[in-house]
Amino acid sequence: MYASVAELRAEGVTVAQADDARLAALIEAATAEIDRVTGWFFEPRDARLVLDGRGAPTLELPVPPIRLDALVVGGALASLDPADLVIVGAPVQPGFDAPRLTRRYGVFPRGRGNVVAAGRFGYTEPDGTSEGRVPAPIRRACALLVLRWLAPLADDAGFDARNRWRVVEERTRDQSYKLAAPGASAGPFGDPELDAVLLRYRRPAPLGAA
Repeated sequence: MYASVAELRAEGVTVAQADDARLAALIEAATAEIDRVTGWFFEPRDARLVLDGRGAPTLELPVPPIRLDALVVGGALASLDPADLVIVGAPVQPGFDAPRLTRRYGVFPRGRGNVVAAGRFGYTEPDGTSEGRVPAPIRRACALLVLRWLAPLADDAGFDARNRWRVVEERTRDQSYKLAAPGASAGPFGDPELDAVLLRYRRPAPLGAA
């Protein structure tokens, strides 16, 4: 998960608002929603990817590889030696554009489900370890999403948290204000702070896509 109960407590969430079990469930739901909106995930997870060869030396992956344990091409084990295979994955370094595997010799033969990559995957940022960590902006986005879900509709503080960005006109003398239309940020959540992060980390379209 992309945030912790302790982090949400540090943001001011009390046990009266949500006990640990409910908070953990909301964090898990926010993590899944971030995965859905961005198109990939941001923590190390074991996975087995079944892919289609395209008759080219390079094969794009749906998520960055952190560690590749096995690569099967057309039913046969392929070499993972750096002399034979170039891996662009995570922890993500400056200049990263897309996760991919490139065979130095030969191609990934064209076929459906004829390439299987098994190992550890996830879009992580460097932290001095081999696996990396959840990017800090993603952790923040997860916490913000939970806070917005927790805020009751009738709660003034919750209303302010959800709508402060929408204020386009405010007059303090008579307490009036004017809100922009909901969804004005044109992002997945209609909230500029959240959308700026999630649009930045959204999975790019495959090479050659229209």
